[in-house]
Amino acid sequence: MNEMNRVRLMQGNEACVEGALAAGLRFFAGYPITPSTEIAELLSERLPRVGGRFIQMEDEIASMGAVIGASLAGAKSMTATSGPGFSLKQENIGYAALTEIPCVVVNVQRVGPSTGMPTSPAQGDVMQARWGTHGDHPAVVYTPWSVGETYSLTVKCFNTAEELRTPVILLMDEVVGHMREKVALPAVGDLEIVNRRKPDKPSRDVYLPYDPGDGDIPPLAAFGDGYRFHVTGLTHDMRGFPTNDSKKAEYLHRRICDKVAKRRERITIVESRDTADADVVVVAYGGSARPASRAVTLARGAGVKAGFVRLVTIWPFPAEEVASLATHASRVLVPEMNLGQIAGEVERALKGRAPVTHLGKVGGVLFTPEEILDAIKGV
Repeated sequence: MNEMNRVRLMQGNEACVEGALAAGLRFFAGYPITPSTEIAELLSERLPRVGGRFIQMEDEIASMGAVIGASLAGAKSMTATSGPGFSLKQENIGYAALTEIPCVVVNVQRVGPSTGMPTSPAQGDVMQARWGTHGDHPAVVYTPWSVGETYSLTVKCFNTAEELRTPVILLMDEVVGHMREKVALPAVGDLEIVNRRKPDKPSRDVYLPYDPGDGDIPPLAAFGDGYRFHVTGLTHDMRGFPTNDSKKAEYLHRRICDKVAKRRERITIVESRDTADADVVVVAYGGSARPASRAVTLARGAGVKAGFVRLVTIWPFPAEEVASLATHASRVLVPEMNLGQIAGEVERALKGRAPVTHLGKVGGVLFTPEEILDAIKGV
């Protein structure tokens, strides 16, 4: 692809497809659901051309299961969904977390609950992305605000999943998924691509699929490579076999959570501007961050000392970064298309240093910069 061809006008869902393919995606299973369907449609054409496999499953539960199976067979795997489909995937997301199977789940959010408003934007799945499956489990969630960032974050999702042996969620919203912007795609050779670590012992040796050795992330053999091992969603020992031993269970559950927590600083991405002297700090993410950024610019132009903080990583929540950037603020404003999900996390991070005001919107319409500007001014 020459330099001119790498500059493209594309929508967010299309950028997700391009990023996934650049990262090495070779298996996709899903079920059509607005507003994520373009991802499946495009991959049904593109994946076979690069030797990959696309399959439309009978439902979202089965598609998540197929993604897990394909990843176990050695393929970088992904699914994409929205709203109700994300709910249906939760049990198998927990399975992937406990069995440490790398995969990427894209959720293009729409208004809910239930069927809601399928073609309208929302940010109501923030807490579900963290706590949707049962039990204590790790969660890595990135949320883009532009088409170009959708591309780069999709690559990052795959890299993180492969390195940490864990499911990773790309939490978009309908605005980002369907908007069109000019994007300069990097040459694939310029991208950092991470592949899972594989066993370095011959297949005839004993392979313990959940033995991290000197580290905290075990190597992962592919089914068919000659290694014999067991995978179960039950709490298991290093061999992969079920156990009721409390010490082994404690070790397993802490390790799968700690492997993410220990890398929090590297996983966390937060952008900011104008926070050093800000009286009011606006904390936003995803589609809502676009009008929020403009509102801060307008506020500055009107003589209001406003600052802007954008969360790119929302889980693990960047509490330390948010607290540091809002140190001198007398007030913090959190606009989001829900009734208050990240606002509570911001309040907890600040520990009473400044009052947090939530500006919510759940009617399926994006904020205007003027609405956020009024909230900055306290109107």
